Amino acid sequence: MTMTIRSGPWDVPRIEAFLADTVIPIRIASAGRVSPLVQSLWFLYSDEALWCCTQRDALLARRLRADARCGFEVSPDSPPYRGVRGHGRAELLPSRAADVLPALIERYLGDADAPLAAWLLSRLDTEVAVRIHPLTVTTFDYSPRMGS
Repeated sequence: MTMTIRSGPWDVPRIEAFLADTVIPIRIASAGRVSPLVQSLWFLYSDEALWCCTQRDALLARRLRADARCGFEVSPDSPPYRGVRGHGRAELLPSRAADVLPALIERYLGDADAPLAAWLLSRLDTEVAVRIHPLTVTTFDYSPRMGS
């Protein structure tokens, strides 16, 4: 197993189920010379890793090439507050973008024929897949005290 749980109420199966079922953007923090950068991207959880896509020349990609360490959080903005946060190392994998981007489009848009999907796929040759792995996580779930 490559996921390390630091703290929180959830075990690995619960974390994996949450990451597989939660269709909201992930927030990724990358290091910079002056300050961190937090960006939201579509994600999916597969093969014990978090996967995203971005343009190969995007600021996030440039920062991750310089320093692969990153932080992340997946949690809805509405109550009851619960989620997964942690850190890992990002790999930029151009050869995997052709697999990951269509999967992200299916997950978030559900329609590969949508105008946004067509636009995203038209830029596929300049996309890179981002694989965050291994994962060290903390979970939180305030549902018991907030109600469902």
